[in-house]
Amino acid sequence: MKGVPRWLIPGVIVLGLISLAAWFSREKWKPPENENRPEMMAKAERRDIESNLLLTGEITAAFQVPIKAEVGGKVKKIHATIGQKVPKGGLLAEIDDTDLLTEKSSALTDIAGAQLAVDKNRGNTERARALYKEKLISKEVFANLEADLAISENTLAKSRSRLQTVEDKLTKTKIVAPADGTVLDTLVIEGQVVVAAASVNSGTEIMTFADLSQLLINSHVNQVDAPRLIPGQAVEVNMSDSSGDPVRAHIEFIAPLALVKNNIKGFEVHALIEENDGRLKPGMSVSMNVPVGKADGAVSVPVSAIFKENKQAVVYVRKGDTTEKRSVTVGVTNLSFIEIKSGVSEGEEILLVEPTLAPAKS
Repeated sequence: MKGVPRWLIPGVIVLGLISLAAWFSREKWKPPENENRPEMMAKAERRDIESNLLLTGEITAAFQVPIKAEVGGKVKKIHATIGQKVPKGGLLAEIDDTDLLTEKSSALTDIAGAQLAVDKNRGNTERARALYKEKLISKEVFANLEADLAISENTLAKSRSRLQTVEDKLTKTKIVAPADGTVLDTLVIEGQVVVAAASVNSGTEIMTFADLSQLLINSHVNQVDAPRLIPGQAVEVNMSDSSGDPVRAHIEFIAPLALVKNNIKGFEVHALIEENDGRLKPGMSVSMNVPVGKADGAVSVPVSAIFKENKQAVVYVRKGDTTEKRSVTVGVTNLSFIEIKSGVSEGEEILLVEPTLAPAKS
């Protein structure tokens, strides 16, 4: 480069590189044409937003018990069939009482014999008392007669107690409904021998009985969503085929301890159905819509316009040919829109896709 001082050449080169870099920088942040399309943008608008939690569960009766016999024996008669409604105290089944009736007859005979012995010993004792006062018999003889009376009275008391036990067992051969309800299933047949229930977890189950006037929905809610639920919270229940109007319910119980079910850690939640028009039955699967938040007239944008950057929600606001990234505070959200509490004003245009670098122009 004749006529140009050599010491100026490096400076010219540096200035040229800086200018070129600035030109490229200006071009590459220019929004690509496809981001200017209307379908790639949305306006921040005011709307009412209701946030709902969608849960699934299975219906069960609020009161459901296995019916078991308190005395063992052969099933004499089943009085209630599947689906039959039975009032409290209504007869469900009977256990054969032949052996117990025989035992009752024996107990009555024993009582009669024991009563005779008591009467005899009481008379002997009363006569001996008079003779003892006159000192006509010894104290030892009188004491022995008193002991015979006490023994016979004790035998009579045992016989009466045995009779009471037998009568109690006879009463228990008639199995009655513990409450107003419906027979869900019968598990034995007439003539089958059943084992008495000595405790809740033993004995032969005869039938399943439930009060269908109150139904529960059992659900397993993951540990993220469970804190958003509170007892008494309103619930809308929809059947799997989504037919008819939703059924109203409310949260009745939230387990205090998390459990793992289907590899998901969560909490057992029960919702009590307030009104049942007959469509809902135990064993059915349903979905529950639980309102967990509401914002009226809130500035909002589509959910797809929100992006995460270092755990902070951000949006990209379009202003003419430039894009501005802003941090925003979000609130209530549903499947489509999310409330913007701060960071965006009503009417501003928001990108629905993250900006991309435009290719440099030649």
